Amino acid sequence: MKLGLLSAAMMFVASGAMAQHADTSGTPNETGQSQFAAIAEIVTLLRDDPNTDWAQVDIKALRDHLVDMDNVTTRASVERKDDELSVTFTVTGDDVVASSIRRMVLAHSPMLQGSSDWTVTAGEIDNGASMLVQVGSDDELNQVLGLGFFGLMTIGAHHQQHHLMIATGRSPH
Repeated sequence: MKLGLLSAAMMFVASGAMAQHADTSGTPNETGQSQFAAIAEIVTLLRDDPNTDWAQVDIKALRDHLVDMDNVTTRASVERKDDELSVTFTVTGDDVVASSIRRMVLAHSPMLQGSSDWTVTAGEIDNGASMLVQVGSDDELNQVLGLGFFGLMTIGAHHQQHHLMIATGRSPH
């Protein structure tokens, strides 16, 4: 039994590694955190597209966005306050991280609202941003509490297309 699980795990890891180096879908799959892989994926898509307008391509903007993602994910502090059917996340960091937090939270809040039945509002605060999520039921509240701030930031499969839009000089918001 253990050998079968080990074999299955090795095949899964190997297929994941191969998938990172094979572009068969024609659309982005990498969501971030691995900045090099995300940039490489976009570069491959752009080079494979004969209609790429190279005068508009801005890989530095994509890199800057990926740095923001990394800053928020690894360096931000989050405090949570829940009250009946709402949760407020207060996300803060040092000056560099605070700027990343503001860009990410203010841009992502409308995306989260559009991908859910929740009301999501965000605003700038000293050293970061706050995000209020209002839900309609205890089950939804439990989902928001379970996901927490970082889980909520991943909702909506827009990240990959978002990265492509940034890299091609188009506004993703």
